[in-house]
Amino acid sequence: MTEILIRNAYSIVTMNEIGEELGETDILVRDGVIEEVGPGLRTAGEVIDASGCVVTPGLVNTHHHLFQTLTRAVPGAQDALLFGWLRRLYPIWGEYGPEEMYISALTGLAELALSGCSLSSDHLYVYPNGARLDDTIAAALDLGMRFHPTRGAMSIGESDGGLPPDALVEDEDLILDDCIRVIDAFHDPSEGAMIRVGVAPCSPFSVSRELMRDSALLAREKGVMLHTHLAENAEDVAYSLEKFGCRPGEYAEDLGWTGPDVWHAHCVKLDESEIGLFASTRTGVAHCPCSNCRLGSGIAPVRAMRDAGVNVGLGVDGSASNDGSNLIEEARQAMLMQRVANGADAMSAREALWIATRGGAEVLGRDDLGRIDVGQRADIALWDVNGLESAGSWDPAALPLAGPRRVRHLLVEGRQVVRDGSLVTVDLGRLVQEQGRIVSRLLENAPRRRAR
Repeated sequence: MTEILIRNAYSIVTMNEIGEELGETDILVRDGVIEEVGPGLRTAGEVIDASGCVVTPGLVNTHHHLFQTLTRAVPGAQDALLFGWLRRLYPIWGEYGPEEMYISALTGLAELALSGCSLSSDHLYVYPNGARLDDTIAAALDLGMRFHPTRGAMSIGESDGGLPPDALVEDEDLILDDCIRVIDAFHDPSEGAMIRVGVAPCSPFSVSRELMRDSALLAREKGVMLHTHLAENAEDVAYSLEKFGCRPGEYAEDLGWTGPDVWHAHCVKLDESEIGLFASTRTGVAHCPCSNCRLGSGIAPVRAMRDAGVNVGLGVDGSASNDGSNLIEEARQAMLMQRVANGADAMSAREALWIATRGGAEVLGRDDLGRIDVGQRADIALWDVNGLESAGSWDPAALPLAGPRRVRHLLVEGRQVVRDGSLVTVDLGRLVQEQGRIVSRLLENAPRRRAR
């Protein structure tokens, strides 16, 4: 039996059913589960002094492409819209192999952990040169982060009217076979699971209607979740209208891609009827505000979604369209964009933090985490509000407004992944060196594009 006592927290933002915020309070963790919450608790185990810290549930990232951490700020993609951005980057990603997938994933997960994230999903849809989903799962296990990888895929290449190059698409039967393989090898449906696998064809413009439908049937047969991109920008909607004769939400519904076991990334261009569809079917949305800004996709109607009852979580999206993996920054950006679109009272700092924690957990189907409560898994972030970022703040618990952007301590399943602002499980200096070595090699092989 292992115990950790988080003692004397300045404020605990519980995200529980009644929205409690507890001052000068302790949290007792036993064997990865929150055992008690209250003042004056005792333990014979490790003690973490939380004086001067705001304590929250670990943040939850509902959409990422970890393989993109090696392709930040690529010339020719920096100022492109979505489809042009993809066409620039596809050939570079085609140079990857297992090492690139592992190092890129480990780098992105490390950055997420330092921003207070304890659970991340991932959408991997390119598998060149022997790369497999297993490579990213190995990275998450080495770091100690809770992980929801999804087996993405592309099956329609340029020669068949699709967007990706033919070299990066796969045979659809082989895709489904590998989905079965990784689910059987890694998916854990039990409470407290560290790894859960999903099925995730990349997008309606890179796979066939048949693969979308067959993926939904397979996922439900296996009891796993479904994920894809949907209604990301105006180009996306125009493609759906031209190719399928309907809007993206209608296309999703027709193919079985709605329900509480489905979450869609972006959804920037959902209309009122699609929002109503997602609310009535409990279909989730991964909102990626920084990426949506970076690619000029627009402002997702998050206020309307939440008011209608749609489950919304946050996603950092890939580092090639965000340039970073900081989830607390994403919470701030989500809040600001809704205020720009709807007024200063459209979203509070606490609502943004709720979306980043409890909201993300609900989108990913995790009722065993996302709040600080007895019986919940001990995924806990401690934020030091004694520093410069919070200086002068009258409400230190309003972290997206005025708070640190790097966590002081992070526990995942009751184990410390970040201690005193540094990673415990990974040599960060060595990791950055390895990433730099691989990026230098990719630069040497990449088609030359001059920045404008």
